[in-house]
Amino acid sequence: MKFRLFLSALGCLFFSLVSPAAQASTVSVAVASNFTQPMRAIARAFHQATGNQTRLAFGSSGNFYAQIKNGAPFQVFLSADAAKPRKLEQAGLTVKGSRFTYAIGGLVLWSSRPDFVKDGASTLRHAHFNKLGIANPKLAPYGSAAVQVLQHLHLYHRLTQKFVMGENIAQTYQFVMSGNADLGFVAQSQVTRHGKITQGSGWIVPANLHKPIRQDAVLLLPGKHDPAALALLRFLKGARAHTIMQSYGYH
Repeated sequence: MKFRLFLSALGCLFFSLVSPAAQASTVSVAVASNFTQPMRAIARAFHQATGNQTRLAFGSSGNFYAQIKNGAPFQVFLSADAAKPRKLEQAGLTVKGSRFTYAIGGLVLWSSRPDFVKDGASTLRHAHFNKLGIANPKLAPYGSAAVQVLQHLHLYHRLTQKFVMGENIAQTYQFVMSGNADLGFVAQSQVTRHGKITQGSGWIVPANLHKPIRQDAVLLLPGKHDPAALALLRFLKGARAHTIMQSYGYH
């Protein structure tokens, strides 16, 4: 009798150990390019916490929006803005009530050259640079925020001839990193950790110079009944994910 009870208890223990792995699955996520590094870190933490894997695709929110409208089987969309998830919601392509703001982004005027950006506003006013990288403001919220900064400083019309535009913030970063542009407006997450510039030189743009860059997440219809997709959205709202985001300059 005691032996049978022992075997039963052992079986329960074994089931408790293997069942998370057995239930774990992979969630397909479309991620705005500015959120690349934080999302990779969040994906690792999510896997450690739940056993679930993430299949991450990084790129322009505008391109993802078009792909999702055309039937791309993503389960979760992490946009660089609030507008595109809202439009998908209005089109009936998301799970009702699932949309929320997962992060508020920051902007940096950045150069890959050390000591090139000493005082951000003065660097722009003196205009001693060849090109200014900026994400296309018609497509990218970080580009729109950059335009707002320049307008606030009364420099927009003066500097437009120096613009080199990227399709998204990742391409803009590459323009500056490669030296094709002396400096440019990039996402804070691309060049800072814990509030400090990690390479080159830069100016963390005060948040009052542009509208908040609200980034929304939404559960898409292919993920409606997927436990891993639901778990990921819950994880994004939790303390561990927020700590990771804050280390990259998000609020």
